[in-house]
Amino acid sequence: MGTTIDLKSADGHSFSAYTAGDTGARRGVVVIQEIFGVNHHIREMVDRFAAHGYAAIAPALFDRAQRGAELGYTQDDIGAGRELRMKLKDSAVMADVEAAANHLAGKKLGIVGYCFGGTVAWWGATRTSKFAAASCWYGGGIPGTKNERPNCPVQMHFGEKDASIPMSDVDAVRAAQPGVEVYVYNGAQHGFGCDERASYSKADYDLAQQRTLDFFAKHLG
Repeated sequence: MGTTIDLKSADGHSFSAYTAGDTGARRGVVVIQEIFGVNHHIREMVDRFAAHGYAAIAPALFDRAQRGAELGYTQDDIGAGRELRMKLKDSAVMADVEAAANHLAGKKLGIVGYCFGGTVAWWGATRTSKFAAASCWYGGGIPGTKNERPNCPVQMHFGEKDASIPMSDVDAVRAAQPGVEVYVYNGAQHGFGCDERASYSKADYDLAQQRTLDFFAKHLG
């Protein structure tokens, strides 16, 4: 089990973050939320990375719009999450991501994100130099920013049946980023990695998670 702490961004914004793992670990992971906030699922993902020997942290990116926002997975929750996301400036999101990375200063860092966080993990690779590896799970904003240049190795995971990310978009990402590892999970839907969603696929989650762990082990040492 982890703890909730307070962080401060370069612009002075104070926000919360959930952290777990050995503070003396040489490797760290910044875990980026879906549009549902740092809820039970995201805290559990932090705990899982901590169990693999990482110092892990999930910044509460929605604190700029609504402090302490935690949503479920109903249609109303999805709508509320989208409204909160639209209140955030991308530059402010990245300021909070960098603050979380700074909290783990001195460690070799990876970034992993899911849904909205999958896009942010991509930006973590392209818009900062804080990370040595990035794993991006079904980030719907990646195709729109596919031409950005990554500063570290990147791995991406998409569901073949993701209604919000058509395979034509995935193909476009592949074409724009031939150096990025892109995996497609046959039959998988959006959110296949969250065991609290109806779209969860254990086999696909297990494979994508092992690929992420292997990727981080390779690039973070």
